[in-house]
Amino acid sequence: MDAKPRSQPIYVVDGARTPFLKAKNRPGVFSAGDLATQAGKTLLARQKFAPQDLDEVILGCAAPSVDEVNIGRVVALRMGCGQKVPGWTVMRNCASGMQALDSGINNILAGRSNLVLAGGVDALSRAPLLYNDKMVNWFSDLASSRSTSGRLSTFSKLPFKSLLAPVIGIMKGLTDPMVGLLMGQTAENLAHRFGITREQMDAFSVRSHKRVVAAQDAGHLAAGGGEVEALYDAKGETYTLDDGVRRDSSLANLAKLKPFFDRKYGNVTPGNSSQITDGGAWLILASESAVAKFGLNPIGRILDSQWAGLDPAQMGLGPVHAATPILKRHGLKLDGVDYWEINEAFAAQVLGCLAAWKDEKYCKEQLGLDGALGVMDEEKLNVDGGAVALGHPVGASGARIVLHMLKLLKRKNAKRGMASICIGGGLGGAMLVESA
Repeated sequence: MDAKPRSQPIYVVDGARTPFLKAKNRPGVFSAGDLATQAGKTLLARQKFAPQDLDEVILGCAAPSVDEVNIGRVVALRMGCGQKVPGWTVMRNCASGMQALDSGINNILAGRSNLVLAGGVDALSRAPLLYNDKMVNWFSDLASSRSTSGRLSTFSKLPFKSLLAPVIGIMKGLTDPMVGLLMGQTAENLAHRFGITREQMDAFSVRSHKRVVAAQDAGHLAAGGGEVEALYDAKGETYTLDDGVRRDSSLANLAKLKPFFDRKYGNVTPGNSSQITDGGAWLILASESAVAKFGLNPIGRILDSQWAGLDPAQMGLGPVHAATPILKRHGLKLDGVDYWEINEAFAAQVLGCLAAWKDEKYCKEQLGLDGALGVMDEEKLNVDGGAVALGHPVGASGARIVLHMLKLLKRKNAKRGMASICIGGGLGGAMLVESA
């Protein structure tokens, strides 16, 4: 694709996210609406403009609850944006938050908006338990029974197995309907394709945890550090840190875990996979005219974005297919960007991306390049850890990695970074950003 310079710059004014809270086999304290509302209110309270000055609110969410279906509108009203500010919801699986950003960018470029609040959220701990059709039909029969004898007859036909074995919604949602594979099984595919070992996956995961611990201890990923904002529950308890990180993570500990997605031959375990998590993230996007009007001080710009499609059974390579065209458009190599964020859905998936870029055959046949793109310096990749340690609230992660990249560039006094993400269904997304 030929480079097409944007007609105007897209500024990121500010951003914030909640701590990412690990699911603990029961519904979490906060609904998705709670998460997005608290983070959004905190973010908007420190701005030079009023919430009512926003042109729109766009929220990505992969699994909104039935009482918050258009969660973007629900949260916009709860944040005090007023009835006249449109709020709407987008969904692109793991990149829903990144899609919200891209939708806001496109509306600014089209002249429909100048000031947009965009981000993503999910409370995956609240994913529902579902009944199968047999059980649903039984409830229907019971509801339509008009006599006592009819109800007794229906009760005598109660399908106990269906009653006691509900469908786990999160497992259903993480299974690709086209290829019938769980997301972790697609990670196993990449491990097999590129010869990625269990030891390599576990070593990557240990590093992710250690990097998050270091970032928390340094205050970069602690409430008040400029990215994470505290959450408060109804009892007054405060949540200030991403709580899925394991400070005692080690190769020895991870080696004890059994493969989950391919129990006989696999190597992908809960320890080298991202965690089921609740969390939300927001960014404020502005046109040049909005920056001037409100006297804003942007933290950076979003220079380019790209979406890509690929085999759903190889979905973890989505970042390769999305980021490579951006690099080509801007005449960059892998080392032409100061830092990289590749969302860590699975350790095998990130390692698969790195392997694909240095594989001459893959780059020629799948990416249309003349040869291998090269080797990434892993000291520039996910320098503060990633989703293996932080967790992956599906709707929020695409926004989180863009926000974190901008905060990282500012902290490191660096210029340019790439945020990329694999997406269930065989998709990839990427954004090239620069610091102010």
